[in-house]
Amino acid sequence: MLSDAIRELLARAGVEIGGPRPWDIRVQDDRWYARVFRDGSLGLGESYMDGWWDCDRVDEMVCRLLRAGAEDEAGGRLRHFLRTLPAVLFNLQSKGRARIVARRHYDLGNDLFGSFLDPYNQYSCGYFRDTDDLEQAQRNKMALIAEKLSVEPGERVLDVGCGWGGLARYLAERHGCEVTGVNVSREQLRYAREFCAGLPVTLLDLDYRSIEGRFDKVVSVGMFEHVGSKNYRTFMRVVRRCLASSGAFLLQTIGRGTSGRGGLDPWMATYIFPNGMLPSMAQIARAAEGLFVVEDWCNLGPHYDRTLLAWNANFQRAWDRLRERYDARFKRMWEYYLLSCAGAFRARHIHLWQVRMIPDPAR
Repeated sequence: MLSDAIRELLARAGVEIGGPRPWDIRVQDDRWYARVFRDGSLGLGESYMDGWWDCDRVDEMVCRLLRAGAEDEAGGRLRHFLRTLPAVLFNLQSKGRARIVARRHYDLGNDLFGSFLDPYNQYSCGYFRDTDDLEQAQRNKMALIAEKLSVEPGERVLDVGCGWGGLARYLAERHGCEVTGVNVSREQLRYAREFCAGLPVTLLDLDYRSIEGRFDKVVSVGMFEHVGSKNYRTFMRVVRRCLASSGAFLLQTIGRGTSGRGGLDPWMATYIFPNGMLPSMAQIARAAEGLFVVEDWCNLGPHYDRTLLAWNANFQRAWDRLRERYDARFKRMWEYYLLSCAGAFRARHIHLWQVRMIPDPAR
């Protein structure tokens, strides 16, 4: 029976149906077994959105499943391959398609993102050094970026994928530099221009491939996940073209351990980040080869686990004021997104890298 097969798979990960532990699953609809067996991670996420199952600690449940290799069994490898095949064959992140993720994710509503982010609206990993507070962790992260780039007053800094303008404002306020940010999300830019008003910050509605000018430092946080493997080399060439020979580039990106698979997890690609793709270390290195020298490579993945749990706690507290605009299915989708990602970082299934590079002096 399908239910027996699913139970056996979960048991290998230390997860039970109807068990007493917070990471055990409570099935509310018996159709769940066939759906997960057929559709794997896509069916698991969709059935959570539909209320077919519950779990007190989705993050820990996902962590255990990933550590046990369940991802490669439920739903079958062939179906996963077929879903991700377009990412291998086609450039899903071409210039003409660059705004798809902005329309479907980043433009969902500034009220939504503002409900769980810190005052600088940092939609990326915080740095929980000597603190348990999200706001302080995000300030720590921005300070760490400024330190790694050795930002000096009066320097020109390019922020590729500037979000809501938080890092641009921080660098302009705290370090006296001039910041140019580029983004393709109109909602983010609308907010960022107000947030950075009165500061030496210029924010452009622009795809990274159209950037012009020369800068002392370049930073890109949480944007490389939308570039796509067919464009990694182009991205690095653009950054190198814009960076002064004495400058530095800091890339912060979520990454994966292998280069083999194209695209994101099917559920994540369908509901959260369309056309997203996580790079491997090898792919980043190949893209940078002959253009940059890598001086530092740091993994902050455990800090992203804590960041996502803090975001979810804030989101849950804010739900009463969000429910007028977003329905219950959206709530379950969003919490599943935040918690399943926390579990993936905890399992070391995905990583958060900060990579500091300088121009290759031999080129």
